Amino acid sequence: MTDRIHTLTVALADDPREDDVQSLIDAIKHFRGVVGVTAHPVDFSTYTAEMRANAVWREKLFGLLDPKQGRTP
Repeated sequence: MTDRIHTLTVALADDPREDDVQSLIDAIKHFRGVVGVTAHPVDFSTYTAEMRANAVWREKLFGLLDPKQGRTP
């Protein structure tokens, strides 16, 4: 027996402007079975979390590339 799915979540690679994604929203609405599409604006806490995660990743990458340059928290 397979599970039923009620929601799909799409994560975008960057944070485009609202008017730039309108055509994508309109296209998704045309898929069979789609009853609604909602855009969720970037908020401060999401932006901060992404920037902190990027900083951690960058530090680890630099540490792998040149252990003398890697910084420890």
